[in-house]
Amino acid sequence: MAEIVILGGGIIGLCSAYYAARDGHRVTVIERHPEQRDGCSFGNAGMIVPSHFVPLAAPGMVALGLKWMWNPESPFYIQPRLDAALISWAFQFWRSATARHVHRAAPVLRDLSFASRREYDALAALPGHDFGLVRKGLLMLCKTAHALDEESIAATRARALGIPADILDARQTATLDPGVTVDVAGSVYYPRDCHLCPDRLMDVLQQQLVARGVRFFWNTEVEGWRTEGRKLRAARCGGTIGEITADEFVLAGGSWSTGIAQGLGLHLPMQAGKGYSLTLSQPRQLPGLCSIFTEARVAVTPMGNSLRFGGTMEIAGLNEDINPIRVRGIIKSVPHYFPEFRIEDFEGIQAWRGLRPCSPDGLPFLGRPASIRNLVVATGHAMMGLSLGPITGRLVAELLAGTPPSIPLDLLHPDRFA
Repeated sequence: MAEIVILGGGIIGLCSAYYAARDGHRVTVIERHPEQRDGCSFGNAGMIVPSHFVPLAAPGMVALGLKWMWNPESPFYIQPRLDAALISWAFQFWRSATARHVHRAAPVLRDLSFASRREYDALAALPGHDFGLVRKGLLMLCKTAHALDEESIAATRARALGIPADILDARQTATLDPGVTVDVAGSVYYPRDCHLCPDRLMDVLQQQLVARGVRFFWNTEVEGWRTEGRKLRAARCGGTIGEITADEFVLAGGSWSTGIAQGLGLHLPMQAGKGYSLTLSQPRQLPGLCSIFTEARVAVTPMGNSLRFGGTMEIAGLNEDINPIRVRGIIKSVPHYFPEFRIEDFEGIQAWRGLRPCSPDGLPFLGRPASIRNLVVATGHAMMGLSLGPITGRLVAELLAGTPPSIPLDLLHPDRFA
């Protein structure tokens, strides 16, 4: 039994704490936000997506990003600023956006996603673990024939990887999800995808951790470290807390991980990708499946009787302000795909925002860095944090135990940009 300190109380931190505590370790979680928080793990689209086997850094994304970034309502926007870290990250992203990178990354993302889905099935089967898991699949809704052709190519690649995918015309799409009227050329259906209610999941995990004796330090920031050679001895925290000692540490601070790790000799290039969501508590129609508006890059998820719309990737630093122009881009896309909905449906709805930690190659950082022997890094999941949370937690527990990870982590090594 070891003393484990986990830095970060988002989905990755809580899942890491869950599997470590389940292995019998004494676990402490340090979180910079208060217990009643609404960060990236709470207001997201709640999707578990084996269909997302292509990393963010892929061929064509640089050109598409340059095209979109001049439109503040577009799915992708970089706030212009002179920032050395942003320039370096953008250069590394450009270097990573190759067919070879996608070819190497796709099997790893597939294996992580399927393993995480199995972990979710196991978690949902436990007593008291009701977080609204729905196993009905996902639709990639294509407004145009061109988009359907592009998604059909992706579906062919998915099937070659062992990921089931069906190409549907407009009539078949409407038949599969009669709960909502759609105006599309067709869709691609991924039956192994599923969705859940992220805030309920976070509540369930936190309750389980408290029951297992996990300690929480809320509103607590790590301001420095005490080290001996290549070993961490303590995290130095602000306020009256002082030092927190442990045998092992897990860095799971999301978009704040790079700052937390200062002074440890790590190089974790990340940018915070701000996303937004709006949730209708009484939607005009309620689809049974989650979906993605392909051209608009908007995710749609039924959560009980509510319906959540989320999207955009705004690179604007560690800035949690809500940009109404970005939100307007999401709202304007809805009637194009769901014609029964109106822009007026969103009047008075408070937008949520969250900062997703984005690495330059679109892959998480997961593993032990060379500079610190008793540290595990688990961050940089971008839009896949909730989807890959449980498998990340299980892999963290394996690394803490010193056992070979059940999924090879070579491509995810935290030193790969050092």
